[in-house]
Amino acid sequence: MSAASGDPVRSLRWGVNYTPSDGWFHSWQDLDLDAVRADFESIASLGVDHVRVFPLWPLLQPNRTHIRTRGIADVGRVVDAAAEFGLDVNVDGLQGHLSSFDFLPAWVTSWHRRNIYTDPDVIQAQAALLRAIATEISARPNVLGMTLGNETNQFAVTRHPEQQLTTPNQMGAWIRGQLDEIGGVLPDGMHQHSFDDNVWFVDSCPVTPRHAATLGDATTVHSWVFTAVAQLFPSGHPARTLFADYLVQLAQAWADDPGRPVWLQEIGAPYPAIPAEGAADFLEDSLRPVLDVPNVWGVTWWCSHDVSRKLADFPELEYTLGLLDSERKVKPAGRRLAELIAEQKATPVPVQQRATAVSFDSGDESTGLGRSLTDPAGPVFGAWLRLATDGIKPALIRTNKVHDADYLAARGITTVVAG
Repeated sequence: MSAASGDPVRSLRWGVNYTPSDGWFHSWQDLDLDAVRADFESIASLGVDHVRVFPLWPLLQPNRTHIRTRGIADVGRVVDAAAEFGLDVNVDGLQGHLSSFDFLPAWVTSWHRRNIYTDPDVIQAQAALLRAIATEISARPNVLGMTLGNETNQFAVTRHPEQQLTTPNQMGAWIRGQLDEIGGVLPDGMHQHSFDDNVWFVDSCPVTPRHAATLGDATTVHSWVFTAVAQLFPSGHPARTLFADYLVQLAQAWADDPGRPVWLQEIGAPYPAIPAEGAADFLEDSLRPVLDVPNVWGVTWWCSHDVSRKLADFPELEYTLGLLDSERKVKPAGRRLAELIAEQKATPVPVQQRATAVSFDSGDESTGLGRSLTDPAGPVFGAWLRLATDGIKPALIRTNKVHDADYLAARGITTVVAG
């Protein structure tokens, strides 16, 4: 049932971000479908209903005017393999950035460096690739849709060692245009873009909260406590397990449409911020607060399988994020997720509007200047957290919406507390 229609219960989608157990994402170079099937069988045993997959951009489009037919066909083969185990699939398009590694084709780097957001030739080539992927998967009934790319803002932020300069207007045009390319081929899919939490908290990030909450069919949330929360709040502090809920509420607050879906597209238990023995509890304690949020479309855990220790130079946390290890054995966090899914399928948590909301000044919404007010170190998170730890499940609301009676009614907000 649909939360947007006011029904008390809706069917939450459960999934994982698929990290191949053998060879990580490099396995796309010499795809072994038997290994993929074994991975999907182990994933399906957890009770999830979908996976998010990540074909690598340089492997699919090694030259600006050359898209590898075999590479595109491999994407379709992986989607078909998922169907064998009852799994729906979301396909990411431009990879992009994954687990601290960048995957840009040679024709936009070094001597051929071009801006991936503003160069007309690059934009045209990206669109061709996205259309090719969309065309390949369009006839497959287990396709949910596409995500433009994984945390596509990463290359534009000031901390990136080879920053691609762009403005919020240019970034908005790029996201909008590429999503239109996907939608033109897959008109019935759910398509979105994704980003890290710089979008919500860093004033200089050219992807703005308005881009996040208005472009595409859903707002994605990537919840990682190691970026700020774990540095600000000690182990065991409720801020850590409430952070995902805070981001979901922030995503809702930035949307003009009270019914816009929010997809908790990435959340994980990163070591050492989350000790290995605490990963299962962190998973459950982070997910339970969002289960009754009306607009949450689904939860997609990062990630399916651990990165193998045979592979070098990953940040330590990447080797332990899986629900299953690299031998496909279920870990405690994986068992806990399976138990939570089974519980929710048997007795779904009724959706519940939040009557109390913390307000915040959204600043300059066209540029995102002022968004840092909602950073975990700031007063808005502090006010929201105090209510949350007092047993009040608070929402968030922009100050320019607090006198909009229709908006307040649609979200069920009756009390507004200043942040």
